Amino acid sequence: EVNQMANVVDLSLSRQITCVLLFISLAHTQNIVVFQPSYLTTTGPTVTAHLLGNTSDISLNLRAVSPSNTTGSIGSPSCVSEDTEWVLTREQVGKTAVRVQLRLDKSLRLCGENETDTDCCPKPLCVLETLQVSACVGGTPRASLLIQAKIYALLVPANAGSDNKTVIPNQVYQPLGSCPCDLTFSACDIRCCCDKDCSTEDLKLFVSHCFPGPFGGQVSPAPDYQCSVQSSENSPDWFPFLCVNSPPENNPYLGLFYQGNTITPKPGPSFQSPVLSPPVPVNVYIQGSPIFTLNDQYFTIPQKVLGQCVNNAPVAFLKNFEVKCVTLLRSCPTGPPLQTLPTDLRIKVKNGQGGDVIVDVINEVAIDSSQFISSTDSSSDEGLVCENVTLALDYKFYWKGNGITNITLTLTVGTITLNSSVALTTRYSAVFLNGEGMGEPNSGNPGYQVGRPVIAGIVDTLENDTGSVQRASINLWKPESVGLCSTAEMKPVLFGENSTSGCLLSVSRQNLTECDLLRVLLLSRTALMTATYVAKSGNPDPLTMTDWVNISFVTQNSSATMEDTTSSCYGIPSHQHIHVWSLITGAVEGMPQRDIRALQVSYSLSHWTLDCGGGDVSLCVEPMETQLFPLTSSVTFTDIPVNTEPPKTRFQINFTEYDCNRNDVCWPELAFPITKYYTGEPYSQSLAKGLILVFFFITASILGTPWRQIRQAWK
Repeated sequence: EVNQMANVVDLSLSRQITCVLLFISLAHTQNIVVFQPSYLTTTGPTVTAHLLGNTSDISLNLRAVSPSNTTGSIGSPSCVSEDTEWVLTREQVGKTAVRVQLRLDKSLRLCGENETDTDCCPKPLCVLETLQVSACVGGTPRASLLIQAKIYALLVPANAGSDNKTVIPNQVYQPLGSCPCDLTFSACDIRCCCDKDCSTEDLKLFVSHCFPGPFGGQVSPAPDYQCSVQSSENSPDWFPFLCVNSPPENNPYLGLFYQGNTITPKPGPSFQSPVLSPPVPVNVYIQGSPIFTLNDQYFTIPQKVLGQCVNNAPVAFLKNFEVKCVTLLRSCPTGPPLQTLPTDLRIKVKNGQGGDVIVDVINEVAIDSSQFISSTDSSSDEGLVCENVTLALDYKFYWKGNGITNITLTLTVGTITLNSSVALTTRYSAVFLNGEGMGEPNSGNPGYQVGRPVIAGIVDTLENDTGSVQRASINLWKPESVGLCSTAEMKPVLFGENSTSGCLLSVSRQNLTECDLLRVLLLSRTALMTATYVAKSGNPDPLTMTDWVNISFVTQNSSATMEDTTSSCYGIPSHQHIHVWSLITGAVEGMPQRDIRALQVSYSLSHWTLDCGGGDVSLCVEPMETQLFPLTSSVTFTDIPVNTEPPKTRFQINFTEYDCNRNDVCWPELAFPITKYYTGEPYSQSLAKGLILVFFFITASILGTPWRQIRQAWK
């Protein structure tokens, strides 16, 4: 039924829309114009209507009209305009529609007693007239619009800007009075019908919207349990015995109109931006503490906070980062960070050991700025040229102990041509180096922590033929915006978190004619990792090879071996899966320590072919026409269970009839309470209770009927 009703509503709505469109089309073809609506009643200073039809040669005329005393009719439209207090404007909103708007060119302020200004309302009913808008072509009226205007003046107190308020006496000794809503002295309060300052004309404006109850000076109605409410005709049986006699002065609302001792208000929450306290500099730097300048201010570099780029973000000690910020430029930048002089970047920074270091700036000019421009809206080469635009800020902090020994900054600038708008991608990075080596963060101590990156590396042979492992990354796809592989980035594999991601690759018919080259290209692109070893623990030693495990690579064969064709390729490595096996090797302070025992990377092969169905054969005809194919990557973590059960005996392996897990009848459970598998109470107690039960069973058997018969027969 709901579907049928929805279909009926859709059909009705479509019929109405069709009728309106047919009418507009008919009006356009037959030069017919009409106002929609043709009659309006307004209580405000602005009126809007639409004129539909062929409006190319239409002129609009406005005049004030009045009904005839004999017939009561307005009369025929006229193409002669008259001077009124209204301003007529028109706006073309389509080929067959014009928006007509009337605005009252007069103040709605109520005139004072001795005021001579004519731009005000002498009476509360400021405007009461009938207007006629005529649409004419060459002096001949084609359509008319009637507007009945009835507008009241705005009630603005004469002392609205003053601080004069009604003086309320001490409510402990004197009642508030009969009009609590009278808050403004010598002025009429809107909707306060008991205000003595309101005239009769004022009360007519809001007489039907007065404040109800005691707040508006009206006593609330008596409740049903009052004896004075019920009468003898309609009173219930219980009424004479259970009604309440209470004077009207005992109203619970009257307690709201009494004022006791003055209480100082406590400061509440504010929506204004809080005043931040100045930063407190530290004596020595520790990992994660902010770096300070010589004037005790935060040393800031643009960074990403909650996914958004912040220009003034504090730099933390020993925290490496690299971010990219996209800025839409419509004009040349004039301030930092996109327009910065090298002298402004040479800042004195506290070294954490009582001294300071100066940022050493190295200038570099980018010859090709196209790698920093991600998109442009115009194809023209002519435009506004912006010079010395900051493209990258790469900081290197050299540290030793708890201090900073040196800071170098590589400032990369370039020239950008602005056509209409350009999306500029700038790079900001900070690297902390201990000597010449970069401080690498660990992922646990010693076991991996869930959510920390998996540490991998490649072997670098030193001069003395000893191997050292350099850190490398294991990544997954991180698609952005439209999800194309050309704009996608990579994200590290986090320990203990299964994940699946992918992107879309544009492949043309020409690419599918060279399948071998496409496989090699995709194998290098789907190889989201350059590492050959993975660290067993979260804090591996780069010089100890026993802390690392070889990564195994497996390529899955396709289900069927088929040959490539002109528009299809088989055996495409489109999916990379990373499988990690971990094991709990111990516990430190009650926390389990997990190590990686093996890591396998496998590639799944698929069949790519162009889809020319649906009548669109351009993909199979045009060699450069592209189609999107998915590239995916995933990671799975598997915990190796720890076997704590004792090994099975040869009897348990060979004879399964006594195995309680494989048979319905379990003979070992016959004496379950006295076996070691019963854990409801201590073994000594269960054994003692079991022996007592056996004793009672034997005693009952000896003293029972069988033994008595045997003794009688023996005698």
